[in-house]
Amino acid sequence: MSEKSRLHHPPPKPSRKLHKRFTPLAFAFYMALIMAFFMCCIIVAVNGGLGAGYWWTVLKAYAVAMPSAFFCVVLVRPVVMRMVAATVHH
Repeated sequence: MSEKSRLHHPPPKPSRKLHKRFTPLAFAFYMALIMAFFMCCIIVAVNGGLGAGYWWTVLKAYAVAMPSAFFCVVLVRPVVMRMVAATVHH
């Protein structure tokens, strides 16, 4: 590369994205993040109502539910992928 072309093209910025090999973990993280939150909101509302302390109770439940959901999704994903492959035309 010549000196002249180097001056006009700055080096590429480092990417903040994960490598594609982390796709299953990124999927599990986002799935657990969203599903655990919604499930905590629903279960707390059903069991205790929407009164005072509702959001605090949701957050306490979420602190347990999110890591649990993440590991469950990581463990169950391969089985679900096989089930989907067996039921959907490719």
